[in-house]
Amino acid sequence: MSSFDRIVVVFNPHSTGEAPESAEQLRDELARRLPAVPVELCPTQRAGHARELAREVAATGRPLLVSVSGDGGYNEVVDGVMQAGNPDAVCAVRAAGNANDHRRTTREHHLADAIVAGDVRRIDLLRLTLGSGDDAHTETEVRYAHSYIGAGVTPVIAVDIEKGGKGSWREALSVLRGFARFRPFPIRLEDGEERTIDSLLFANIAQMAKVATLSEGARPDDGRFEVIAQRRTGKLRVLGTALRAATRGLDRQPSVTHYAFTTLAPMPLQLDGELVELEAGTQVSVDIAPKALATVF
Repeated sequence: MSSFDRIVVVFNPHSTGEAPESAEQLRDELARRLPAVPVELCPTQRAGHARELAREVAATGRPLLVSVSGDGGYNEVVDGVMQAGNPDAVCAVRAAGNANDHRRTTREHHLADAIVAGDVRRIDLLRLTLGSGDDAHTETEVRYAHSYIGAGVTPVIAVDIEKGGKGSWREALSVLRGFARFRPFPIRLEDGEERTIDSLLFANIAQMAKVATLSEGARPDDGRFEVIAQRRTGKLRVLGTALRAATRGLDRQPSVTHYAFTTLAPMPLQLDGELVELEAGTQVSVDIAPKALATVF
């Protein structure tokens, strides 16, 4: 008996990569190897649609939702499954994006083999809570990230890469353009201290952006997340830190279960591959959600 009562493969039919073909190949392989389990292709129609589809599919039963995408598309699926609140829903990702940090970092088996074997495990998630004002009854927004949440230079460069297009030369030019226009961001910590930051990254995995090692020993199931923080130091030092991460790694970084601050100016925030624009005065809280997601990899 399979661990899943149905399998839904979510993908963007207008992807510039190979997502549609990859989704069809996975559907055909799983239908052949698991003939008793219904397998459905579920194309998205717009930005945010994967989150809606995942929330609806995950509401009942024991579904497996496979996102054929990069980190951003998988973020939507994971977030939708968490909103559904069904602990029997399982997620997986088949890499079809640019960096594919989550799949590259966590992969242990060929995905179809892991699905057929029903090898379900639970990993931590990063839970992001956004609010405004000092009123305890202020409405808040909760989002989840499977790999990282970044503030500062990370989302600024991500925006430029999206505008500039994928490919090694285009990405390199986008990184340089991002550094050129980047400005530090002021924040206020929970204890009232105000800081100006170049980069603030909360990581649930050890690597990102294909080559950068964020923290030695970090794992997505250890009940903690790593904080890679860089206060205002100047662009050359920020670039030096990025190069060190890409070449020899950043060694072991502090790990926590909670981190909170308030934005003192508008700033972008990146959840995996998804970008969120924050207004000044937004209260930001990042917490670990231990073993929150059932997954196969």
